Amino acid sequence: MTVDGKFFRLDGRKFFVKGATYGPFRKNILGEPFPSKERAGTDLVMARGMGINVFRLYDAPARWFLDLALEHDIRLLVDLPWNKDTCFLDSPGQWQEAVETVRRLAAACATHPAVFAISVANEIRPDIARWSGAEPVAEFIDLLVMEVKRIDPNCLCTFSNFPPTEYLRPHSLDFHAVNVYLHHPQPFENYVTRLQSLAESKPLILGEFGIDSLREGEGAQASILGWQIRKAFQQGLAGVVVFSFTDEWHRDGRDIEDWKFGLTRNDRSAKPAFAVVESVFEAAPYLPFDRLPMVSVVVASYNGARTLKNCLESLVRLNYPSYEVILVDDGSSDESFAIASAFPTVRTIRHAENRGLSEARNTGILASHGEVVAFTDADCRADEDWLFYLVNDLVRSGYAGVGGHNFLPPDDSCIAAAVMVSPGGPAHVMLTDRLAEHIPGCNMAFYKWALVEVGYFDPVFRTAGDDVDMCWRLQQLGLKIGFSHAGFVWHYRRSAVLDYVKQQRGYGEAEAMLVRKHPEYFNWFGGSTWQGRIYSAAKPGITMGGSMIYHGRFATGMFQTLYSPQPAFMLMLVTSLEYHVLITLPLLVVGTVLRPLLWFGAASLASSIGLCVAAAMQAELPRKQLKIWSRPLVAILYCMQPVVRGWARYRGRLRVNWVPLASFESLNSVGLKYKGQEFGGIDFWDEGKVDRSDLLACLLAELEKHGWQHRADGGWNNYDVEIFGTRWSRLQLTTVAEYHGGGRQMLRCRLRPAWTFLARVVFCILTALNLIVLGLFGSTLPWLNLVWMSLPGFVWWLHVEQRTLQRLVALFVEQAARPLKLLKVDGPGKQGGRT
Repeated sequence: MTVDGKFFRLDGRKFFVKGATYGPFRKNILGEPFPSKERAGTDLVMARGMGINVFRLYDAPARWFLDLALEHDIRLLVDLPWNKDTCFLDSPGQWQEAVETVRRLAAACATHPAVFAISVANEIRPDIARWSGAEPVAEFIDLLVMEVKRIDPNCLCTFSNFPPTEYLRPHSLDFHAVNVYLHHPQPFENYVTRLQSLAESKPLILGEFGIDSLREGEGAQASILGWQIRKAFQQGLAGVVVFSFTDEWHRDGRDIEDWKFGLTRNDRSAKPAFAVVESVFEAAPYLPFDRLPMVSVVVASYNGARTLKNCLESLVRLNYPSYEVILVDDGSSDESFAIASAFPTVRTIRHAENRGLSEARNTGILASHGEVVAFTDADCRADEDWLFYLVNDLVRSGYAGVGGHNFLPPDDSCIAAAVMVSPGGPAHVMLTDRLAEHIPGCNMAFYKWALVEVGYFDPVFRTAGDDVDMCWRLQQLGLKIGFSHAGFVWHYRRSAVLDYVKQQRGYGEAEAMLVRKHPEYFNWFGGSTWQGRIYSAAKPGITMGGSMIYHGRFATGMFQTLYSPQPAFMLMLVTSLEYHVLITLPLLVVGTVLRPLLWFGAASLASSIGLCVAAAMQAELPRKQLKIWSRPLVAILYCMQPVVRGWARYRGRLRVNWVPLASFESLNSVGLKYKGQEFGGIDFWDEGKVDRSDLLACLLAELEKHGWQHRADGGWNNYDVEIFGTRWSRLQLTTVAEYHGGGRQMLRCRLRPAWTFLARVVFCILTALNLIVLGLFGSTLPWLNLVWMSLPGFVWWLHVEQRTLQRLVALFVEQAARPLKLLKVDGPGKQGGRT
């Protein structure tokens, strides 16, 4: 039995837990807490016949029971009992006794092929966990897991948790098992979704859930268990364990008669729940959809031959009845086309030259036949149930799109593992346990109508950023994006440091374009400001301080939640390019003249390096891919990433395809008629037949005709159009309609110039230079007057540039108004008489 992402595999095939608890029972004639061999054999036959493949036991079984279970093809989830109802961490004797008990019981059964997994503890009481501390208790659970692994390294291990101690987070578990007793559909579904979020990359099973037929009635038990199992598998759980197989139950030296949780009665006669569970187990996990839309899977690939074969092999074996695979080879020069030729069911479209990621994805969309279009990358390998869960969540949610996890493959390199926990990798951003703000492009699916409605992917994004832009544009239209916890892909990370650097450079360039297109999502430095929580193997910052736990009054809360501290984002600013350029570098440079500042510069640099080292120490690297050099490499990547990505972002923001004013000599000469006039806008009279949006549409067409870069309002801005006229000046145009009675209106256009990002950078540099020169030399040298005059001279020159840009944009507006037969008011910006 092995773990494979969010699921289990047995001998290479997926294994879904369909289980029931068994016992504990009154001791048999051998003194074992199990029934006789004859009764056990009958129970196993009955259980296997109803589809049960796992029995959960609360005692370590004897060898004969292990052999009997294997004979009937039933695996065992074994709880190892030890005295956990005392403050076991307070006494070294109790602590050692618990370890010895686990070691002895694990040795008795761990290596047997009938053992599915071992649970080293079951439901540690919340008052004891609070008494001893959440972290020490979690560390003790990790210690017990290590003891089992020493005996049988391949044995799967878990800890059976429950909502009152939800905050216990051991690190060494192979999968998560949680006992949940919620009898209403929506709270049950919500909590299971929350547990999937907490489980992250590991499988999740319900270790216990059940209904007391004595109090609820046998009919209610059958009904509730039916929808609970269905919802659990629909949420992508790896399995469920019903409590319990039979009403026969012995505990603390007595038979339990006032609880009836069994699927069968004491005499093993079946309750109505027996048939319901049998029916759902037979269909699970592939329960029928409400509907099965046709899906087109689009893979955009550019020189992806290294991983393309694995990608296509996984896609042609998907467990989904109606889909097609479209490979868009975006001008590759490697063996990609030859590899694709070996897959006749894959429709391959070749671009003669490399057009970029967005164009390739748009080609796939236009060629698709599906109602849903799913996207993954050539360096990904899809789980066979990827589409099943992804589309199921999309159909059930009512969202426009859905995304899922991307995990590091277990066969990827140790360098790739270090890259995975380093900053800047693909991550999803969650607003709730179901609602996403962003999903990575390597695992996403959208209804085709939604992609058409937003105008497909923006071709300006050639290597990255297209997924972020798509998510934001969909949300700006009021559409929502969901998340599928079980629909995952394996994503091969960069296997070389230079490849990682190249990736981060591409991300920085994409951010520069996103800043211009979606400024509302970025701060002044160009860093993205997410509303949701970022989920990634890489921590966005080091964690300072401890977690807080809501225990409820006197530690009696039914759902005791862990509130982890937010990573120290502000602290990580000392690793940013801006910090190095504005703080560390000036201190080091000036320190060559003023020695005391050199020490401050050295301390500043040391603090940046120290934070990167601290982040590397907190990184959670996979144990099997951890080398002695892994954490030093992660520290180096933490140092490099913000510098490389920041430099690419600034270079992209500075490197805009501006339209030089000199190239429009004819317009400029016409604009001389405005020379010397002060104005901030241009106004038009209309008899009420023209809408304001008509004028803007004509203006945008005019700008496109002359090749002027611009950005129209996406719904978040205080202007209608922003025009990037020169490298130094931009202009924001805002319109308003004034109604003057009699069907007449005045359409007013305000032309408000502003500095570009480059102009602000140069202004800051000149200001800093003036301050440094003033601090070092004062006014002792006459030639310094030239330095001090540079700042006002630059500001005046920018003012002239802005005036020229205003004149030219006013001409564009006039040209746009002519086909609409609008009458310009005499004099730009004047509210004079009609002409």
